[in-house]
Amino acid sequence: MKDLQEILKITREVGWGAAKLLRSYYHGTAQNPNLDVQYKQNEPVTVADVAVSEYILSQLQAAFGNEEFGYISEETYKSQQGKNSAELVWIIDPLDGTRDFIDKTGEYAIHIALVQDTRPILAVVAIPEAEKIYYATKGGGTFVETVDGSRPLKMAADKPMEDLTLVVSRSHRNERLEYLLKNLPCQKQKAIGSVGCKVTAIVEQQADIYISLSGKSAPKDWDMAAPELILTEAGGKFTHFDGKPLEYNTGDINQWGGLLASSSQDHEILCQKAEQTLAEFVAK
Repeated sequence: MKDLQEILKITREVGWGAAKLLRSYYHGTAQNPNLDVQYKQNEPVTVADVAVSEYILSQLQAAFGNEEFGYISEETYKSQQGKNSAELVWIIDPLDGTRDFIDKTGEYAIHIALVQDTRPILAVVAIPEAEKIYYATKGGGTFVETVDGSRPLKMAADKPMEDLTLVVSRSHRNERLEYLLKNLPCQKQKAIGSVGCKVTAIVEQQADIYISLSGKSAPKDWDMAAPELILTEAGGKFTHFDGKPLEYNTGDINQWGGLLASSSQDHEILCQKAEQTLAEFVAK
C-alpha cells in the first residue's frame, strides 16, 4: 500500500476537483447545466450525481488501480452488490444532500472514505459552497483546508447537556424521531442539510449532536464513513445507541438502528437516554 499521507494528498486533490465540478452544475455553468432530476427509491438523482461519481472513480482508479483497492459509490453500487473483497475499499458519495442541491440551500457535500477491515482510515469531506475540504487519517487528526491553507481542528467537550445543540434534517423526519428529539435533555435545534454539512458543523463547534434513526430505510455506508472519521479524529464520538462502532463494507450497505454523533463528554449518557426514550415511544 502507498503511504497513507501520499494517498491523502491525492484524495484531497480529487476532492477539490470534484467540488469544482459539482459547483459548476450548482451554479449552471457546466457544459450541460440541466439537472434532469430522476427518482430512485424516492430519492432524487441528478446528472451532477452521476458526473461527479464518474470523475471521482476515474481519478482514484487512475491513481490507485483495482488490485489492492475496491470501490463502492452510491451511483454504481447496484452493479456491484455485496461485500467488496479488497482489503482497502473506497466508499464514495459524490453528492450528499441531493435535495439541498436541488433546492439551492448550499448545504450539500462530497464524501470520500478509505475503509480497511470495516473501519475508515482516511476521509475527505468537501463542502463546495463553503470552498472547504475537511480531511482526516486514523490517528492523524482532523484538518480543514481552504485556499489559504490547512489548519487542525479539535473540539472542546465542556458544555452542560441542556446547552447542547442538535443538528437536524429539514426532511427525513418521522414520528419516532420527533418524539425522541422532543424528549431529550437538550432542546436547541439547528436545521442543516447533508450529513457532511451536519458533522462538519459539529466539528466547527456550531452544533453538538446529530442523531440518525432508521425506519423503513436507513442511511448508507457512503452517508456515514467519511463524516465519522472527520468527527472522531477531531475528538468527537460516533456510535450506535448501544455504543457499538459503525462498520462498513460488511455486505449490507445500510446503517440500521439508532446512531449518535456528538462532541459531548456526555455521549454515552445521551445514547442511553435515546434508547430509553425510544423504548417509551414503542410502549405508548
